[in-house]
Amino acid sequence: MKITIQTAGVTPHEPLKERIEKKLAKLETFYDKIVESTVYLKVENTTEKASKTTELVVKVPGDDIVVKKTCATFEESLD
Repeated sequence: MKITIQTAGVTPHEPLKERIEKKLAKLETFYDKIVESTVYLKVENTTEKASKTTELVVKVPGDDIVVKKTCATFEESLD
């Protein structure tokens, strides 16, 4: 599976990249036909504490699965 990490307004550090890759590798144990996964990391411009948004797009044959979550940290949004 190909993994792409795209960011807007933030530069991810290496432990975050490793955590993303580790979490996405677990998906292949449940479904082995995943073609590609793209992770979008974005810092929202709000006054709220939860301002970090992670969006995951998983491409499988015939469809795309999209999950989006906003939390206080990127690590928290990956769980």
